[in-house]
Amino acid sequence: MIAALSSRARRLLVDDRAVAATEFAIVAPFMLVLYVGGVELGNGLAMNVKVSATAHSVADMVTQNTSLSTSRMQAILGSAQAIMAPYAVKDSSGASLITITVSQVSTDGSGNATVQWSESTNTSAARKKGDPMTLSSFTAPDPNNPSNKNISLILSEVSYNYTTNLGYTIAGTVKLSDSYYLFPRCSTNSPTSSSFPYYDVKYSSTSTTCTCIQHLQQKSC
Repeated sequence: MIAALSSRARRLLVDDRAVAATEFAIVAPFMLVLYVGGVELGNGLAMNVKVSATAHSVADMVTQNTSLSTSRMQAILGSAQAIMAPYAVKDSSGASLITITVSQVSTDGSGNATVQWSESTNTSAARKKGDPMTLSSFTAPDPNNPSNKNISLILSEVSYNYTTNLGYTIAGTVKLSDSYYLFPRCSTNSPTSSSFPYYDVKYSSTSTTCTCIQHLQQKSC
Protein backbone atom coordinates (compact mmCIF):
# COMPACT_ATOMS: atom_id res chain seq x y z
CA MET A 1 0.00 0.00 0.00
CA ILE A 2 2.84 2.35 0.87
CA ALA A 3 4.52 1.50 -2.40
CA ALA A 4 1.30 2.28 -4.30
CA LEU A 5 0.98 5.66 -2.61
CA SER A 6 4.63 6.41 -3.30
CA SER A 7 4.14 5.51 -6.97
CA ARG A 8 1.11 7.77 -7.28
CA ALA A 9 2.98 10.62 -5.64
CA ARG A 10 5.83 10.25 -8.11
CA ARG A 11 3.39 10.24 -11.04
CA LEU A 12 1.69 13.37 -9.67
CA LEU A 13 5.01 15.19 -9.42
CA VAL A 14 5.90 14.52 -13.04
CA ASP A 15 2.36 14.86 -14.49
CA ASP A 16 2.22 18.02 -16.65
CA ARG A 17 -1.28 17.58 -18.00
CA ALA A 18 -3.55 20.69 -17.79
CA VAL A 19 -0.60 22.90 -16.85
CA ALA A 20 -1.56 25.39 -19.57
CA ALA A 21 -5.15 25.55 -18.30
CA THR A 22 -3.94 26.15 -14.75
CA GLU A 23 -1.60 28.91 -15.86
CA PHE A 24 -4.38 30.53 -17.89
CA ALA A 25 -6.71 30.44 -14.89
CA ILE A 26 -4.07 32.30 -12.87
CA VAL A 27 -3.29 34.90 -15.55
CA ALA A 28 -6.83 35.45 -16.91
CA PRO A 29 -8.05 37.83 -14.16
CA PHE A 30 -5.04 40.10 -14.66
CA MET A 31 -5.50 40.04 -18.45
CA LEU A 32 -9.18 40.90 -18.02
CA VAL A 33 -8.35 43.86 -15.76
CA LEU A 34 -5.79 45.14 -18.30
CA TYR A 35 -8.25 44.79 -21.17
CA VAL A 36 -11.18 46.48 -19.45
CA GLY A 37 -8.88 49.17 -18.05
CA GLY A 38 -7.53 49.84 -21.54
CA VAL A 39 -11.05 50.23 -22.94
CA GLU A 40 -12.08 52.62 -20.17
CA LEU A 41 -8.85 54.60 -20.46
CA GLY A 42 -9.31 54.86 -24.22
CA ASN A 43 -12.85 56.19 -23.78
CA GLY A 44 -11.63 58.70 -21.23
CA LEU A 45 -8.88 59.97 -23.53
CA ALA A 46 -11.31 60.26 -26.45
CA MET A 47 -13.73 62.25 -24.29
CA ASN A 48 -10.91 64.48 -23.10
CA VAL A 49 -10.10 65.32 -26.73
CA LYS A 50 -13.77 66.23 -27.23
CA VAL A 51 -13.68 68.47 -24.15
CA SER A 52 -10.64 70.32 -25.53
CA ALA A 53 -12.31 70.68 -28.94
CA THR A 54 -15.44 72.10 -27.28
CA ALA A 55 -13.43 74.66 -25.30
CA HIS A 56 -11.59 75.80 -28.43
CA SER A 57 -14.75 75.95 -30.55
CA VAL A 58 -16.69 78.08 -28.04
CA ALA A 59 -13.85 80.59 -27.75
CA ASP A 60 -13.49 80.61 -31.53
CA MET A 61 -17.20 81.31 -32.14
CA VAL A 62 -17.37 84.09 -29.55
CA THR A 63 -14.22 85.87 -30.73
CA GLN A 64 -15.63 86.18 -34.27
CA ASN A 65 -18.02 88.86 -33.00
CA THR A 66 -17.68 92.45 -31.89
CA SER A 67 -20.90 92.21 -29.92
CA LEU A 68 -23.15 89.35 -28.85
CA SER A 69 -26.79 89.17 -27.82
CA THR A 70 -28.04 86.93 -25.04
CA SER A 71 -29.89 84.71 -27.51
CA ARG A 72 -26.83 84.27 -29.71
CA MET A 73 -24.68 83.43 -26.70
CA GLN A 74 -27.13 80.77 -25.57
CA ALA A 75 -27.19 79.36 -29.10
CA ILE A 76 -23.40 79.09 -29.09
CA LEU A 77 -23.32 77.37 -25.71
CA GLY A 78 -26.12 75.00 -26.69
CA SER A 79 -24.75 74.04 -30.08
CA ALA A 80 -21.26 73.46 -28.67
CA GLN A 81 -22.56 70.52 -26.68
CA ALA A 82 -23.05 68.65 -29.96
CA ILE A 83 -19.27 68.46 -30.30
CA MET A 84 -19.28 65.81 -27.56
CA ALA A 85 -21.21 63.39 -29.81
CA PRO A 86 -21.40 60.42 -29.78
CA TYR A 87 -20.88 60.69 -26.01
CA ALA A 88 -23.86 61.57 -23.83
CA VAL A 89 -24.19 65.08 -22.39
CA LYS A 90 -26.87 64.04 -19.89
CA ASP A 91 -27.07 61.15 -17.46
CA SER A 92 -29.96 58.72 -17.04
CA SER A 93 -31.79 61.16 -14.75
CA GLY A 94 -31.53 64.01 -17.23
CA ALA A 95 -28.84 65.94 -15.34
CA SER A 96 -26.20 67.62 -17.50
CA LEU A 97 -22.77 65.99 -17.60
CA ILE A 98 -21.09 68.96 -19.27
CA THR A 99 -20.59 72.54 -18.12
CA ILE A 100 -19.51 75.22 -20.59
CA THR A 101 -18.50 78.65 -19.33
CA VAL A 102 -17.32 81.57 -21.44
CA SER A 103 -16.01 84.82 -19.95
CA GLN A 104 -14.30 87.98 -21.05
CA VAL A 105 -11.18 89.00 -19.16
CA SER A 106 -9.87 92.52 -19.73
CA THR A 107 -6.82 94.34 -18.40
CA ASP A 108 -6.28 98.00 -17.56
CA GLY A 109 -3.26 100.19 -18.21
CA SER A 110 -1.39 98.48 -15.35
CA GLY A 111 -2.08 94.96 -16.60
CA ASN A 112 -4.64 94.15 -13.86
CA ALA A 113 -7.09 91.58 -15.23
CA THR A 114 -10.76 91.40 -14.22
CA VAL A 115 -13.83 89.55 -15.47
CA GLN A 116 -16.13 91.78 -17.55
CA TRP A 117 -18.92 89.32 -18.22
CA SER A 118 -19.49 85.57 -17.94
CA GLU A 119 -22.11 83.10 -19.15
CA SER A 120 -22.43 79.39 -18.44
CA THR A 121 -24.69 76.44 -19.09
CA ASN A 122 -24.67 76.11 -15.29
CA THR A 123 -25.54 79.40 -13.61
CA SER A 124 -23.47 78.56 -10.53
CA ALA A 125 -20.36 78.09 -12.70
CA ALA A 126 -20.39 81.58 -14.24
CA ARG A 127 -17.65 83.89 -13.01
CA LYS A 128 -18.60 87.11 -11.22
CA LYS A 129 -18.06 90.45 -12.92
CA GLY A 130 -15.11 92.25 -11.44
CA ASP A 131 -13.39 89.13 -10.12
CA PRO A 132 -9.59 89.45 -10.47
CA MET A 133 -7.78 87.05 -12.77
CA THR A 134 -4.15 86.08 -13.13
CA LEU A 135 -2.85 85.98 -16.68
CA SER A 136 0.28 84.32 -17.93
CA SER A 137 2.90 86.27 -19.80
CA PHE A 138 2.18 83.94 -22.71
CA THR A 139 -1.15 85.75 -23.28
CA ALA A 140 0.62 89.04 -24.02
CA PRO A 141 0.16 90.14 -27.66
CA ASP A 142 3.83 91.16 -27.87
CA PRO A 143 6.25 88.48 -26.57
CA ASN A 144 8.93 91.14 -26.22
CA ASN A 145 6.69 93.20 -23.92
CA PRO A 146 4.76 90.68 -21.78
CA SER A 147 2.77 93.19 -19.74
CA ASN A 148 -0.79 92.23 -20.77
CA LYS A 149 -1.79 95.93 -20.64
CA ASN A 150 -5.02 97.15 -22.27
CA ILE A 151 -6.11 93.85 -23.81
CA SER A 152 -9.16 91.62 -23.71
CA LEU A 153 -9.31 87.84 -23.88
CA ILE A 154 -12.15 85.37 -24.23
CA LEU A 155 -11.80 82.51 -21.77
CA SER A 156 -13.66 79.31 -22.57
CA GLU A 157 -13.86 76.62 -19.86
CA VAL A 158 -15.39 73.16 -20.26
CA SER A 159 -15.78 70.36 -17.73
CA TYR A 160 -17.29 66.91 -18.25
CA ASN A 161 -18.23 64.31 -15.65
CA TYR A 162 -16.99 61.00 -17.00
CA THR A 163 -18.39 57.85 -15.41
CA THR A 164 -16.99 54.61 -16.78
CA ASN A 165 -19.39 52.21 -18.46
CA LEU A 166 -18.20 49.18 -16.50
CA GLY A 167 -16.76 50.82 -13.40
CA TYR A 168 -14.50 47.81 -12.98
CA THR A 169 -11.06 49.35 -12.97
CA ILE A 170 -12.03 53.03 -12.47
CA ALA A 171 -14.66 53.72 -9.85
CA GLY A 172 -16.70 56.88 -9.39
CA THR A 173 -16.77 60.00 -11.56
CA VAL A 174 -13.71 61.54 -13.20
CA LYS A 175 -13.94 65.25 -14.07
CA LEU A 176 -12.37 66.04 -17.43
CA SER A 177 -11.72 69.74 -18.01
CA ASP A 178 -9.91 72.17 -20.26
CA SER A 179 -9.76 75.92 -20.83
CA TYR A 180 -8.81 78.11 -23.76
CA TYR A 181 -7.89 81.78 -24.19
CA LEU A 182 -8.38 83.60 -27.50
CA PHE A 183 -8.09 87.25 -28.53
CA PRO A 184 -11.19 88.84 -30.10
CA ARG A 185 -10.58 88.87 -33.84
CA CYS A 186 -12.56 91.91 -34.85
CA SER A 187 -12.55 94.46 -32.05
CA THR A 188 -10.82 97.75 -32.82
CA ASN A 189 -11.76 99.85 -29.76
CA SER A 190 -8.27 100.84 -28.67
CA PRO A 191 -7.28 103.05 -25.71
CA THR A 192 -6.96 105.98 -28.13
CA SER A 193 -10.51 105.64 -29.48
CA SER A 194 -12.64 104.24 -26.65
CA SER A 195 -12.90 103.62 -22.92
CA PHE A 196 -12.13 100.49 -20.88
CA PRO A 197 -12.44 97.60 -21.64
CA TYR A 198 -10.34 97.66 -24.79
CA TYR A 199 -10.40 95.33 -27.80
CA ASP A 200 -13.36 93.52 -26.26
CA VAL A 201 -16.51 91.67 -27.33
CA LYS A 202 -19.56 93.61 -26.14
CA TYR A 203 -22.19 91.46 -24.49
CA SER A 204 -25.72 92.81 -24.39
CA SER A 205 -29.27 91.49 -24.48
CA THR A 206 -30.16 92.80 -27.93
CA SER A 207 -27.44 93.01 -30.55
CA THR A 208 -25.05 90.71 -32.37
CA THR A 209 -22.43 92.07 -34.75
CA CYS A 210 -19.61 90.25 -36.47
CA THR A 211 -18.71 92.58 -39.32
CA CYS A 212 -15.13 93.82 -39.56
CA ILE A 213 -12.30 93.91 -42.04
CA GLN A 214 -10.16 91.62 -39.85
CA HIS A 215 -12.68 88.81 -39.94
CA LEU A 216 -11.36 85.79 -41.82
CA GLN A 217 -14.63 85.12 -43.62
CA GLN A 218 -15.64 88.81 -44.03
CA LYS A 219 -19.19 87.89 -43.07
CA SER A 220 -22.10 89.77 -41.50
CA CYS A 221 -24.30 88.09 -38.88
